Amino acid sequence: MCTLGGVSKIFFIGDIVGKPGREILAERLQRLRAELKIDVVLANGENVAAGSGITAALAKTLLGTGIDALTLGDHVWDQRGWDDEIDDFPTVCRPANLPAGCPGADHVILDVKGCKLAVFTVLGRTFMGLRAECPFLAADAMLKKLEGRADAVLVEIHAEATSEKIALGWHLDGRVAAVLGTHTHVPTADACVLPKGTGFMCDVGMTGPYASVLGREVGPVVARFLDGMPRRFEVAEEDVRISGALVDYDEAARRASEVRLITVRRSGGR
Repeated sequence: MCTLGGVSKIFFIGDIVGKPGREILAERLQRLRAELKIDVVLANGENVAAGSGITAALAKTLLGTGIDALTLGDHVWDQRGWDDEIDDFPTVCRPANLPAGCPGADHVILDVKGCKLAVFTVLGRTFMGLRAECPFLAADAMLKKLEGRADAVLVEIHAEATSEKIALGWHLDGRVAAVLGTHTHVPTADACVLPKGTGFMCDVGMTGPYASVLGREVGPVVARFLDGMPRRFEVAEEDVRISGALVDYDEAARRASEVRLITVRRSGGR
């Protein structure tokens, strides 16, 4: 087990959307790591392939930008062939509450300054279409599975309903370093440390174009709401940002000391 003291800085990047999201990470992430003295970078990569899914080539690209591990969500199997490729990536994990027979690892363990940080994702079930087990029971089972193997655990809750995300945060308070939400692509204003020491944020936002509707071109989405007709939703291109949560984790106290939203625009301002 970890015997080191000090604070680890864990940066969790929200859903990376298409080429704009990939490009800003390639341009800015290494410098951001140095500026903020970040120890480990995690990111959700489920929207990186033209806004839906991921491929082996794109996983390699993202891991080459300075990301240490990738998580995935309900679009995990959207790209053909990824189910045959995911096992080639030891630092990529699919949601832990998918059926046990699904390919891919259900967690990742990383060495952070001599300590073992485990990372896993659970899918919410409210308003979500992909078949998944109960995220609360799945998280409990994962923590039992990780006993003695990790010094700290970060849990991503990839879910639609804010109530489900918040409830999981309270359910895991004091048992994990952080519970961070993704999927809805809009950063929330509730970054905090819960009473027993777990960092929490309902949604860390997306990394991609914000002059958009959740990363897609505005016109076709608005038109779909107006008339209900099917349209192709292309990834937008303007106002590209990195968005994520920076968690300061006190190794000696075994609790988060701070959680804050980090936003980086392509122009360079934060």
